[in-house]
Amino acid sequence: MKYIRLTKEQFEELHEEFANFLASQQIDKPEWDKLKEEKPEVAEQELDVFSDLIWEGVLNQTEYLEHYSKNHIFLFKLGKEEMESIVIHSHVPHADFLTEGGLQWLNENIFSKEVEIKRGKKSFGEDRNAEVFDILKQGAILSDGELYKQFEDMF
Repeated sequence: MKYIRLTKEQFEELHEEFANFLASQQIDKPEWDKLKEEKPEVAEQELDVFSDLIWEGVLNQTEYLEHYSKNHIFLFKLGKEEMESIVIHSHVPHADFLTEGGLQWLNENIFSKEVEIKRGKKSFGEDRNAEVFDILKQGAILSDGELYKQFEDMF
């Protein structure tokens, strides 16, 4: 397995897609139930393969990520060959970007010396999606890129 198995809730959301996936392998509902009962390791492998397919699809389409911590905001723009980043750092301990008040403080102090903004660029290695997945595992979330675009326009 390349990524992680989808959660029970995610499988429930993707019920139709999973049924189609099984059907593409000539596995119908009675066959699936029999497989789970008699060969649970094979059923587990099917769940893993399906999970990886879903993750590949999501990661292929991912263009923006955001990661928030107390004093940092990491914004990522993901191309096919490289990623660009904008990192916002507060030098003030009381500014907590995980709270609404901290984000309001940032809005009011964005151009002050208490806020540092850096831009970066990095080429992907052999496996773009694995690198993007690693960022997600560290706590990043999928984004529409609105905040990244605002900062990009600002600077």
